[in-house]
Amino acid sequence: MEACEAVEREISKVITKFSGIKEDSSNSINELISILSLYLASLRNLEYNSKTPEQQIEELKNVIKKCKSKVQTISTEHRNSHASVSKVGKAIDRHFTQDYNNESITPYDLFESDKHIEILNQIIAEHFYRQGLNEVADSLVTESKLPPEEDIHLELFADLYQMWEAITHKNLTPALEWVTQYSSELEARHSSLEFKLRRLAYLQLLQQGVNSQAEAIAYTRAHFNKFINRFEKEIQMLMGCLIYLPSGYGDTPYDSLFSEDLWLETADSFIKESCEIVGVNKDSCLEIIVNSGCYALPALMNLKQILLKNRVSGVWVENRELPIEIDLGSEFGFRYHSVFTCPILKVPTNENNPPMRLKCGHVISKDAMHKLVRGLLLKCPYCPKESGVSEAKKIHF
Repeated sequence: MEACEAVEREISKVITKFSGIKEDSSNSINELISILSLYLASLRNLEYNSKTPEQQIEELKNVIKKCKSKVQTISTEHRNSHASVSKVGKAIDRHFTQDYNNESITPYDLFESDKHIEILNQIIAEHFYRQGLNEVADSLVTESKLPPEEDIHLELFADLYQMWEAITHKNLTPALEWVTQYSSELEARHSSLEFKLRRLAYLQLLQQGVNSQAEAIAYTRAHFNKFINRFEKEIQMLMGCLIYLPSGYGDTPYDSLFSEDLWLETADSFIKESCEIVGVNKDSCLEIIVNSGCYALPALMNLKQILLKNRVSGVWVENRELPIEIDLGSEFGFRYHSVFTCPILKVPTNENNPPMRLKCGHVISKDAMHKLVRGLLLKCPYCPKESGVSEAKKIHF
């Protein structure tokens, strides 16, 4: 943050200087125009012909001298501005690393194996699928030769994302069809999502004018009865909007209902609750990694410099984990851990003994899993469910 503030200060200086140069240059150009206009007017004046050639030459020299002076002033100010601009570049070079290829954060190569590269490509492909960019994702899967996996094609989230995008463009039809399909699940969660969408649909009808009044009233009778116990005051306020329908809602108590913020809030509520109901993560793994990486990068760079200065960089190499905990801030909502400790054997996992997710959802280390195997089946140590060893999946922290 200090580096960004330092660069921002230099940029502010450049902007201030350019504003001054613009004003001074405009004044100088206007004065030039005035000088030349007056000289042109004097040439057209009959009295000019009565002057001697020496006087005419002297007057022309004075005009040329004044013009050169103004042009020289503009040129000098423009030339001096180059130094201010170059200071911005120097500030960036001084406070930021230009090439991270030569300035590795970790003492080892994170992508030293083909497996790590495969995981990275899979995360990127998954992100594209989540955004509905299936053609791009398919091309990446083909060119990077990723193994075909069913769970990489996240059509379910892609559909929800398209519905979310439709809400942001004020198209409620796909989302209303979805909440109708999952109405029982929403009611079990005491969710307000369906009411929020129905409210927007009702307000859209009101914005069409007096001709849609009967349709708006019919809409409330058809869809708001089920919400009367939970949202009685909100429904009363919605019905009060009908009073101002002929004259409009500007400078009225109901003006906030037609704010763009209400659409954005409803869209965010939709993507959050719909993902929870269908059992998918609303956040892309790639998005989480990039955001947390950008947040942690300054601390990691400082950490590396301290380790090099104290000649203890081997701490990082030996453990292959962060020597310190890095707080990612409250905006991420939860913490991320680079190391998983097996709850059975009480030892940290590693590449040879990775964490394994059992069919029931509990996670233990690979060594613990093999020790718990009886025949072909494995009984979870935390619940009564049994599963096969082949059904366990390796997970990454």
